[in-house]
Amino acid sequence: MKSECDQVHIDDVSSDDNGQDLSTYNFGTDGFPAAATSANLCLATGVRGGVDWMRKLAFRYRRVKEIYNTYKNNVGGKCPSYSLLYNNCLLGPAKREAWLQLRAEIEALTDSWLTLALKALTLIHSSATKIGKESCFERIIQRFGRKVVYVVIGDGVEEEQGAKKHAMPFWRITSHSDLMALHHALELEYL
Repeated sequence: MKSECDQVHIDDVSSDDNGQDLSTYNFGTDGFPAAATSANLCLATGVRGGVDWMRKLAFRYRRVKEIYNTYKNNVGGKCPSYSLLYNNCLLGPAKREAWLQLRAEIEALTDSWLTLALKALTLIHSSATKIGKESCFERIIQRFGRKVVYVVIGDGVEEEQGAKKHAMPFWRITSHSDLMALHHALELEYL
């Protein structure tokens, strides 16, 4: 089945976005074809690929990205009780409570695995930020030696340069597919 959408990533349409302020933009009345009957926004009816259509699509993708970036670390954040439209929170009170209940159940079933993992990553991040990543590389090599194969996983230039300097393989993670590829490589014991 041939896909009708050539946007592989949300940023693929960013060049069609003119940067217009979306704080008062009304997505419901802008004339963009309703995608309510389709699970795929790219398959909406209308003149696909036209300048106006692509601009409106870019606005929607930008808004999705803004929402993701705002709430990616706090999906269940508390909403102000006066917020009828939930402008400052992702979930309304009922869904927030359901989310918190689900998180509590998962934590109970996994012996707080997620909480411990997040705490560990936060500590590692704060230590790396204070002493610098180069110092982290040196401490790891000093503690575990050079006979071990290290794989540096990161998304920044600093990690990549450190890996290159210490002759370590570098695995860049910038998207979900990168993470899936890393999981696959680990599963097949390539790393």
